[in-house]
Amino acid sequence: MTFAEEPTVPLAPELKEILACPKCKGSLEFHEERAEIHCPRCRLAFAIRDDIPVMLVDEARPLP
Repeated sequence: MTFAEEPTVPLAPELKEILACPKCKGSLEFHEERAEIHCPRCRLAFAIRDDIPVMLVDEARPLP
């Protein structure tokens, strides 16, 4: 299951350049079609809600 409920506006390239995982500070994978941002190192998925990334570890879901 993903966080997506409705289509979202693409994230600004400038935002993608500066975002990092809040847990490990590593680089992220952007899956805007699913309204998620993934950290491959921590295996966490962060939601994009109302076109805003929710970069809170406590609200992230674990990836399989």
